Amino acid sequence: MTPDQMRDASLLELFSLEAEAQTQVLSAGLLALERNPTQADQLEACMRAAHSLKGAARIVGVDAGVSVAHVMEDCLVSAQEGRLYLQPEHIDALLQGTDLLMRIATPGGAELVAPDIPVYVALMEHLLTQGPVATSRPSPAFAADVPELEVSVPQQSEAESLALPSEPYHEPAVSTMRPGKRLTEGGERVLRVTAERLNSLLDLSSKSLVETQRLKPYLATMQRLKRIQSNSLAALENLNLHLKEHALSLEAQEALEDARRLLAESQQLLAEKTAELDEFGWQASQRAQVLYDTALACRMRPFADVLSGQARMVRDLGRSLGKQVRLEIEGEKTQVDRDVLEKLEAPLTHLLRNAVDHGIELPEQRLLAGKPAEGVIRLRASHQAGLLVLELSDDGSGVDLQRLRQSIVERQLSPAQTAAQLSEEELLTFLFLPGFSLRDKVTEVSGRGVGLDAVQHMVRQLRGAVVLEQATSQGSRFHLEVPLTLSVVRSLVVEVGDEAYAFPLAHIERMCDLEPEAIVQVEGRQHFWHEGRHVGLVAASQLLQRPATQNSAPTLKVVVIRERDAVYGIAVERFIGERTLVVLPLDDRLGKIQDISAGALLDDGRVALIVDVEDMLRSVDKLLNTGRLERISRHQQQHAQVVRKRILVVDDSLTVRELQRKLLINRGYDVAVAVDGMDGWNALRSESFDLLITDIDMPRMDGIELVTLLRRDSRLQSLPVMVVSYKDREEDRRRGLDAGADYYLAKASFHDDALLDAVVELIGGARA
Repeated sequence: MTPDQMRDASLLELFSLEAEAQTQVLSAGLLALERNPTQADQLEACMRAAHSLKGAARIVGVDAGVSVAHVMEDCLVSAQEGRLYLQPEHIDALLQGTDLLMRIATPGGAELVAPDIPVYVALMEHLLTQGPVATSRPSPAFAADVPELEVSVPQQSEAESLALPSEPYHEPAVSTMRPGKRLTEGGERVLRVTAERLNSLLDLSSKSLVETQRLKPYLATMQRLKRIQSNSLAALENLNLHLKEHALSLEAQEALEDARRLLAESQQLLAEKTAELDEFGWQASQRAQVLYDTALACRMRPFADVLSGQARMVRDLGRSLGKQVRLEIEGEKTQVDRDVLEKLEAPLTHLLRNAVDHGIELPEQRLLAGKPAEGVIRLRASHQAGLLVLELSDDGSGVDLQRLRQSIVERQLSPAQTAAQLSEEELLTFLFLPGFSLRDKVTEVSGRGVGLDAVQHMVRQLRGAVVLEQATSQGSRFHLEVPLTLSVVRSLVVEVGDEAYAFPLAHIERMCDLEPEAIVQVEGRQHFWHEGRHVGLVAASQLLQRPATQNSAPTLKVVVIRERDAVYGIAVERFIGERTLVVLPLDDRLGKIQDISAGALLDDGRVALIVDVEDMLRSVDKLLNTGRLERISRHQQQHAQVVRKRILVVDDSLTVRELQRKLLINRGYDVAVAVDGMDGWNALRSESFDLLITDIDMPRMDGIELVTLLRRDSRLQSLPVMVVSYKDREEDRRRGLDAGADYYLAKASFHDDALLDAVVELIGGARA
């Protein structure tokens, strides 16, 4: 390829990118003008988009694009100057021109649609000079996905032919296209990076983030070692006091003094290195988090990217069904991972088509019901707790519940007597069954039996959930929740057979401590009562083929999982806690591992396997059908009374004190509280504790003063201390650690069991 050919190819590629952006502006603007033909801002936006495309097509030598964009621009300028009042026929023609421009901009497209260009130009010129006329079916080359229409010739009154005056049109500068330089709306340069490189960057950054967390156990070990050193030095001082009563040789005194000196030096060195490691770990985790967030942001795209053409599709589909429908969108700029966006396009398109076909009524029916002739479908996107939440609603008639009951009975999905007693929520779940449809005839839109079950399956593949709700005569509402990214998953980490497993939160209904007396036998199987129904109980150790361990706990730890109507309680050994895990795909050579979807690394470097909940439920059904389901022993061993570790919480905020106290009590610790540093100091001198948790800013005596006094006291100087503060600046951390604290935690980190994890690191579990 010659340099000129390479340049032309590059320009054509840029023209295609510009056409994609400008046709989106045209589509959105024309749909707005269809509702209000005199909107000056929309007229201006559409005119400029057409003008930019005309200039760009002229630069790259695409004459077909110049012709189409030119007549579209003339039409829009006439509307701006009040010489033309846009009728539905004009909007139809302009939308057809938009489709033509997009086809022209695709490689080889200009040649394919060349025969249709003169027809379209003639149509537009006629509309501009003579007004709307009855037209034959649009040419297939540029009328794909546009319903067949008969266009009538309404007689315009003189008043209708006049539009509001607008500012005179000034010819803008011709669009210049420079290869290699693309800008975002914020003016930032855009560079092309392959998806594989982005995925590799995100994978490396996520592993770096996990690796920095592995420093925590090392730091905790060094802090424990520092306390042991402190206790050793105190023991040596105590020994020295006792030996003073005895006459020691000079050599013994020198040896004792050397031991004291060496121990003091090692303690000083250990304290310095512990502080350095703490600072390094904090800075490394901060940088790793920023690196991961930046890499993740590179994969994020606005939700609007998946909506390209959806408003047009809704409008055109509605017209083909004789309906007037408008799509309103909120939250287009909500950022979502590009892989999630790509996988959301199909289910969203299906739900939108479903809303137009099943939800919105015909105009005459809506008018009789006291509604506007035009139906409205609303799509709202937002972020909530690390999830993308989508709400798609319509103001149609909703699902005919009586007809749904009848269809359930006719399909022999439920006896008539049972179907009559089903609640609205239970009835609506039948719509998600494979092959279920309320349409008797197969059409281009409905009746094929590939419906909401496909939507639910695609959403489940994204580790999300979809729920259908409705209000009588007020339409239906679909509520979808999917992760913002597939590279991380919010999970409940549990222990089974001394190994860690993670259940994605999207599939968990709840977690509970089950009393042995609550386990009952129903039809030979173990169940427990949960929200008005018996739920089957299954041992995770059997499902995951792990050796069952002897359980001496007074209660059974149970994870309740749900998939459609299937609900089971999975008995595990221990709840480790809620975690955000970076998903690590399994090696392809392993094939599909039963009940497992991927792997992840925990903060301490341990490997956790992420459970495939759908596969696990199939495993449960297989065990039930073959009669191999094992029973869980309800007998609990009697264990001796043990002493619980005591913690003193010092904070002047009642809310914070109570939050910490409840968190620690629920984990099994014995907790006392103090309202400020002075109150805490008095408690420390009069009672024994295993850990001190203190705030910094308090009246009478602040946390730094309290820790300083404690470290000077021979009896209390080895007590582990955790500082909890709203301040998370480096200088505040240094003040706390320099005063003698073993751990520094920001109050913003209370979620995710951060406080409890830190307590376990410092003093272990609640039982002594």
